[in-house]
Amino acid sequence: MRILRLVLLGLAAFAGIVGGTTLLQKALRPDTSLALLGYGAQAPSAYEIAAAQHSLEEKLRTAPEYAPFFDHLKATFPSDYESFLAAFAKHLAARDEIGSTDVLMAEAVRALRASRGILAAKAGNPALESIFELQTSMLRALAAKDPHLCVDFLNGAESAGFFEFSAQNRALVAAMGIAGIDAIRDGELRQVERPPPGETDFDALEKGLRAKGLDTPEIEALLDGKPSNPPIADTKMCEAGQIYLETLAAMPEDSRLRIYAFAVELMARS
Repeated sequence: MRILRLVLLGLAAFAGIVGGTTLLQKALRPDTSLALLGYGAQAPSAYEIAAAQHSLEEKLRTAPEYAPFFDHLKATFPSDYESFLAAFAKHLAARDEIGSTDVLMAEAVRALRASRGILAAKAGNPALESIFELQTSMLRALAAKDPHLCVDFLNGAESAGFFEFSAQNRALVAAMGIAGIDAIRDGELRQVERPPPGETDFDALEKGLRAKGLDTPEIEALLDGKPSNPPIADTKMCEAGQIYLETLAAMPEDSRLRIYAFAVELMARS
């Protein structure tokens, strides 16, 4: 069913980019994730929030590459930044520990995506395209480190290795987070309405993938989420993922942006 293929296209394109809620919960342990501790309990006091902010700033000094993201979040969406601090304060009150800066970064991006991410689909062309350009850079960096991790990222699968990768590529992770903030803000201001991609867009994408040398098993794995028998080797699948993003980037602008916007909207709603 073609609409299912489009849905899977969007999820495959975006699932891994923010570290993932399941990854975060695994890192923090399922019963103590920030997402769970951030809501439903007694609200933290002003003192607790101030202490949390101080602890956060102290922690981020160990990873200065993330400071531009948090500074940008605070300046652009101060209420979201304060909400993150409130959740962080509750986490500290419950566990008296902070966790790694890479986990904090992933949680901040996840929370922003959940609260405002759908607005990025309405961003102007440059802001929307920037997200996918950085995603391509991320996939290439993952491929150079570990093709299996690259495939996990492409499929949105759980992988504890992502945080290790993040620690080694913090500038890239921060740049992706900043691109997300900028796209959300741009969408909030511009409110660009784009129709969803149709049969013609999808057929053109599939034709482009075949022209780049991908065969049916790789295309079905990328666009249908269909497992291959025998399984496709990680190196080959990772290369196919890069071809997939490169092919999207080379499509005519209208088709490309319809798919980009649809993918962003799907992930914000997931």
